[in-house]
Amino acid sequence: MSSALEGAARDRSRSPAWSNGRVMHLGLHVHAGLPLAVAAFALGIAVVVAATERLVDGLLGIGLALGVAPFVVSAALSGMEVENVAVGLAAGARGSADVALGTAYGGAVVLLCWALGLGAMVAPLRVRLPRVPVLLLPASAVAAGLPAWFPATPRWTGAVLLIAFAAALALLVRASRGHAFLHHEQVTGSAEEPPSLRWVIVWTLIGLALIAAGGDLVAWGADGLVRTLGLSAGFIGMVVTPLGIEAEEIVRQVVPARRGRPDVAAGNAIGTVLWFLLFNLGLIALITPVSVPARVRALDWPTLVVAATLASAFLLRGRLGRREGALLLAIGLAYAGLQLVVR
Repeated sequence: MSSALEGAARDRSRSPAWSNGRVMHLGLHVHAGLPLAVAAFALGIAVVVAATERLVDGLLGIGLALGVAPFVVSAALSGMEVENVAVGLAAGARGSADVALGTAYGGAVVLLCWALGLGAMVAPLRVRLPRVPVLLLPASAVAAGLPAWFPATPRWTGAVLLIAFAAALALLVRASRGHAFLHHEQVTGSAEEPPSLRWVIVWTLIGLALIAAGGDLVAWGADGLVRTLGLSAGFIGMVVTPLGIEAEEIVRQVVPARRGRPDVAAGNAIGTVLWFLLFNLGLIALITPVSVPARVRALDWPTLVVAATLASAFLLRGRLGRREGALLLAIGLAYAGLQLVVR
């Protein structure tokens, strides 16, 4: 009898009336917190803008001090985003496949379509890049499809992607040696004395730490702004979460380009995609294998390959202008729209 009464009580707690009341309560709570979410989002953007200035100074300084191209330093360090790795592994451990895979596939699409596209519309890129690093964009996108072609991501595919990541970085460094990244008029009068390595490392670490903190604020604010909407798991995992985590990438594309360092902006884009698709996805597959929704093979991975191929074609031409940026952004918007209807 006691168990029957407890079961009835549980049934009442799960009844539509109770559920509606709980939803209404949560809705009121979220609406009450929207001003705070907006404030956090705006503050996060401001922190990221200021921190990116410091990060650019640090990356340029490290390049000068070590005699390494700032493009290489940017590609190797900018994409090393602890928050993205943490979200992916935590979601994988919980079995949240859309969020875990979204940090890789969705994050790369956000970077290529939203950050690179919007960045080019605000501050067009004009830069000479070696062919090999640029071709690593579509190559990494194709490689990222390997774990997606199984019902669940096999651990061995994670090991393959991590090996590919190490090889890609080695190729990027080797291909960039002695390469002139900027056009002559962009470097005229720009010779600088190598700065103190100690201080530029300090500035770089400060910039990375502040960007991480600002990124957390942006993500928290973005989550508060969309929490009341009835969105699909794919849209949340592949669009909302990556946009929230990587919103600062738009700033990190624009700031270096506007300061006359399109090589740093390009290095950030290429390096971040390599980290997302080879390192982050490799870790997720190796440590916390997740099930792969069919939608990943039908929509997420093909969109990623198309975006990476177009971006690499534009960068190989030496210019990514406003029209090219608008095309990438249009692909990003179409991808977000399809996530709302494809289940």
